[in-house]
Amino acid sequence: MDDESQSLVRRFAVPAVARRPDAGSGLIWRPLTDGDVPALARLVAAIEQDAGAPYRTSEQELAERLGASDLDAEADTLGGWDAHGTLRAWALVDQPEGDERVVRAFLSGGVHPAWTGRGIGRQVLVWSQDRARQRIAAAAKDAPARIGAFTDDTDARTAALLEAGGMRPVRYYAELRRPVRDPLAVVTVDGVEVRAWSDDIEEAARVAHNEAFADHWGSEPRTRNQWFEGRSQFAAGWSFVAVDAASGEIVGYLMSGRYEQDWAVTGHSSGYVERLGVRRAWRGRGVASALLVAAMQAYRRDGVEHAELGVDTDNPSGAHRLYAGLGFGVFHRVTLRSIEL
Repeated sequence: MDDESQSLVRRFAVPAVARRPDAGSGLIWRPLTDGDVPALARLVAAIEQDAGAPYRTSEQELAERLGASDLDAEADTLGGWDAHGTLRAWALVDQPEGDERVVRAFLSGGVHPAWTGRGIGRQVLVWSQDRARQRIAAAAKDAPARIGAFTDDTDARTAALLEAGGMRPVRYYAELRRPVRDPLAVVTVDGVEVRAWSDDIEEAARVAHNEAFADHWGSEPRTRNQWFEGRSQFAAGWSFVAVDAASGEIVGYLMSGRYEQDWAVTGHSSGYVERLGVRRAWRGRGVASALLVAAMQAYRRDGVEHAELGVDTDNPSGAHRLYAGLGFGVFHRVTLRSIEL
């Protein structure tokens, strides 16, 4: 190990080995594999239902996460099985490869509701934080670092666990919803055309995204791998780009997701705005509104009832005012808790 690597290990208090839950947990521990995805989906659904989450994570999403290019499932995941071979606990540590300004490691996981109260969650969190420190140091980037975990505000148990593990609230997010049957204003922007999503604009859209979010807290550049991964629920027919008619350059974009597994939970169908960005020089002209109206028209055309999206409550671009003006209201909240390194 060179001097720089040794310095990062000391700086981030990196353990030589991530501490796994002990034998007293009553579970058998090993990394997760592709073959575990169906069992993992059942476990995650039980945890989400118990937490009152207004969504469900699909098998396809979990398979994508386990197969991500910047994840080593053997080292970055953990599952706990009971004596009958049923998966009862899980954890995953993700460190996005494109991080530059802040090197982030995100923790995911949980314990089946029937197995809570036994100290398993605390032990899983210890392993997750240990592995997060290892991944942050392995990134070998001389930058601040963050160990983070998102929690639904309906999930008091997980919030208390994270707080006990030294993770403090650092950012707040709101999930918003609007019926698409309500009237939609016609929004046009001089010199800008809203066009359907197509394969040939992907790289330009990625570059526009990185520029648009460069001044957003917690956002880091997305590599090509990151841009194209996690697309199992992507709805190209509900996605659009805004283009400068004179130059042909992309000035904004909107990417939608179709999460049909959530519809039975919420009691209605919805299109979800995954990513929406406008390059700084084009903000304040109505580009985001034009993209949102185009998306909601597409949702309505296909018989979908609501439009939904998530927003950072301290978003610097005035997004909250934009969404409120278009009729969106809050239906759920999420908190990011972290250890800042």
